[in-house]
Amino acid sequence: MAMEVATPIHAPVTSPASNILLSATTVVETQKKNRIQVSNTKKPLFFYVNLAKRYIQQHNEVELSALGMAITTVVTISEILKNNGLATEKKVLTSTVGMKDENKGRIVQKAKIEIVLGKSDKFDSLITPVTNDIAPEDEEAKTEEKPTLQAKTDAEGKE
Repeated sequence: MAMEVATPIHAPVTSPASNILLSATTVVETQKKNRIQVSNTKKPLFFYVNLAKRYIQQHNEVELSALGMAITTVVTISEILKNNGLATEKKVLTSTVGMKDENKGRIVQKAKIEIVLGKSDKFDSLITPVTNDIAPEDEEAKTEEKPTLQAKTDAEGKE
């Protein structure tokens, strides 16, 4: 008489491909620090553009990923960074992912994209480093409006 044993959800599972022990905690640890999962409904476009700039500054590259309708947003972010000379395209991956549709309760295939952008050679000259050290004589400068990246490139174009 065969007996079936149920495995608890939080029990470690071995991957058949490599026999590596996986658990719920290792999934969180292996999530990349330079990955941005883009949504086209939660944040505005330039939130992601500025976040990607910061990630490139800190990690020398950024991975943008999106599902379904947010794919166009990721492509737009990538093109903005490339056209401004801040990033170079390293890798583009496309795939489909099975997701459970909450309304119908069945598995639905969704398109997925991952774009890896690297720091361009001109990045450091285009982006001024963010510093928190402000000299006392620069106290007034805190309230003044700083020129944006767009203003800087417009000024260079007029010279």
